[in-house]
Amino acid sequence: MTPPSAVLSVAHHPALRRSREILLATDDEALDLQATICQIPAPSGAEARRAEFVARHLRGLRLEPVHLDGAGNVVARWGGTEGGAVVVAAHLDTVFGAEVDLTVHRNGSRLVGPGISDNARGLVGLLALARAVAEAGWDTERPVVFAATVGEEGEGDLRGARYLFGPDGVTAAAVIALDGAGLDRVMHRALGSRRFRVSYRGPGGHSWAAYGVPNPAHAVGRFVAGVAERPRPPKPSNACSVVRLHGGTGLNSIPAMAWAEVDTRSEDPRELDTIETTLRTLASEALETENRRRAGGTAPLELAVEMIGDRPAGATPRGEPLVCAAVDATRTIGREPELAAASTDANVPIALGIPAIALGAGGMAGNTHLPTEWYDNTGGPDGLFRALLVLAAAAGLR
Repeated sequence: MTPPSAVLSVAHHPALRRSREILLATDDEALDLQATICQIPAPSGAEARRAEFVARHLRGLRLEPVHLDGAGNVVARWGGTEGGAVVVAAHLDTVFGAEVDLTVHRNGSRLVGPGISDNARGLVGLLALARAVAEAGWDTERPVVFAATVGEEGEGDLRGARYLFGPDGVTAAAVIALDGAGLDRVMHRALGSRRFRVSYRGPGGHSWAAYGVPNPAHAVGRFVAGVAERPRPPKPSNACSVVRLHGGTGLNSIPAMAWAEVDTRSEDPRELDTIETTLRTLASEALETENRRRAGGTAPLELAVEMIGDRPAGATPRGEPLVCAAVDATRTIGREPELAAASTDANVPIALGIPAIALGAGGMAGNTHLPTEWYDNTGGPDGLFRALLVLAAAAGLR
């Protein structure tokens, strides 16, 4: 890897100056492209249309063969001959289902639409960087891989990143994930999460005639109350939230099944272990309480605790050259870096010991994951240039 001062040594490189000119000259075009990408549906697990759109644009830049890998990620390669690649990644999927109206509206300087920042901005940043590198004819020591990944959001559970950095993916020396908007944050710590579905099953029956059979909904309620009463840490070192509930078939029926889903988060894998132990204990206690209350001769409830998501935690050390490069690059564009934690595609390489960070792709945003999500392009080109500086340092711009 390059020394911490690498950004300062490449900041005035002719190819990088040319790349910045390209970013500025194509900024309006990039904004139009961002709106177009946002309006292509891409819920997790159904990203194919958006993937093909991104692949077409990458093919137009004369990068080495652009292909879809075994997970459905779009992968393209540029130059370099020495060692592992520097990967620039941005996820294709959104949290919005196919039923959501994805129309983008302009409101003054803002673009408003579901997913306009997360992650239409990250994807347009990926394409803008690829264009700036290709048209300026970068000559780098390491190869550069541009990857648009599937399955980053929600139940996707980082599926695309797991494949990309797995045995059948790319050999990576460093990873820069572009996720949403932003100019200041350098996300070098991976916020881990584990998601669980806690299910209770029983005989069910008529709400009058079968009254007294153990009730899965009551057990779920006891479990949820236990989670809600769990002490909250004095500082946000971890989080544990019930996020979804389900059960029952009608107003006059005791359900035969009910479940709750829980999202847990921490930067420390040991804290995630502790929370998981607590959840399993609460689930078992709710089961035992409801079964003790059942009428004689009725069948007991059964419990299943299923892990439905597992995002690894970890960190790229503050002194790692990639992090130093991001800090220097942030200051180069006149901003003060904020070292932070987040849950992104970078979680996977971090857990594998590969230096990785996540950066915003410029501009400002708000209402993330809501239909009213917005993006403001103030500082948009600066954010993209920051990412280019880090890429140039990591890849070894010659």
